[in-house]
Amino acid sequence: MDARQALEQLCRERGQDYASLSRLIGRNSAYIQQFIRRGTPRRLPEQERRVLARHFGVPEHLLGADAAPVIASGLIPVPLLDLTVSAGPGTAGGTELPLAQIGFDPAWLNRLTAAGSEDLNLVQVEGDSMAPTLLPGDDILVDRSDGGSRVRDGIYVLRIDDSLLVKRLTVHPVSRRVTVQSDNPAYADWPDLTLTDINLIGRVIWTGRRVA
Repeated sequence: MDARQALEQLCRERGQDYASLSRLIGRNSAYIQQFIRRGTPRRLPEQERRVLARHFGVPEHLLGADAAPVIASGLIPVPLLDLTVSAGPGTAGGTELPLAQIGFDPAWLNRLTAAGSEDLNLVQVEGDSMAPTLLPGDDILVDRSDGGSRVRDGIYVLRIDDSLLVKRLTVHPVSRRVTVQSDNPAYADWPDLTLTDINLIGRVIWTGRRVA
């Protein structure tokens, strides 16, 4: 995704209009539209790029700055997405744009999954329904290749209706019907669902947590 595509997606998902962003950086109201649609200017000037990156809360390299520092040789880069998954009543948000690349040792990663890096993402937990297993602010590593017919008991990121959730699934060994559970007993379970009732995004295979 180049800078124009990234800026267009940010505008669309954050509900921002081109004219307002143009005025934010001190330009005429058509400036951002011309950049996105016509490729003029070819590259955003540094000061304007910095203002827009701070406005959206994204790294500058998404908007055309020089690439972020290369991850040390031999490490597998996994994108940390600007996305939260709900461990609460069902709210979630973000742009699915990468905020950073986190490097993992391949031998360590292979102990968790055989998936390639293209099937791995890091996202952040929001809400407390999976406490104490997952807490608000935790980063979770999601294996998007692990789902569908392979689904088994475990923690998954899933979509139900318009909600992007992280929940524990329990699969009946005979009927293959699924119970969606929260580790926090204050939240009710959703029993006796079929796999067609939910859209599995991937299996949670690791979590990282900031220590206060």
